[in-house]
Amino acid sequence: MRHKKSTPNRSFRVADQIQRDLAELVRELKDPRIGMLTIAGVDVTPDYAHATVRFTLLVGQPQDTEDALNEAAGWLRNGLFKRLQIHTVPSLHFKFDQTTERASEMNALIAKANATRALDADEGRED
Repeated sequence: MRHKKSTPNRSFRVADQIQRDLAELVRELKDPRIGMLTIAGVDVTPDYAHATVRFTLLVGQPQDTEDALNEAAGWLRNGLFKRLQIHTVPSLHFKFDQTTERASEMNALIAKANATRALDADEGRED
């Protein structure tokens, strides 16, 4: 029982270490399609066979960057293999994380709705 309880913590630690190491390794890539990116998170399968790496972009095209990262996944995995002290280094699958963009769009919509409501309230007072 005790072993099963510690397994999720190990998974989180491995994912966190992969995230930190990938942030350094990605800087070494010379592909011009890769824009300024941030590794937003890593989700590792329970058997450590696969890792989904979510990234956000400051500069660059999401699809081009995703394609370039997935093409470089083997090289990045090899770099992780040299750094990580685990038996199985997962295959990497990169996905563009739209959470930040969606949050920004939602904030803009909320601000617009609030501004419209304030204008409607002001017009109602004048009548």
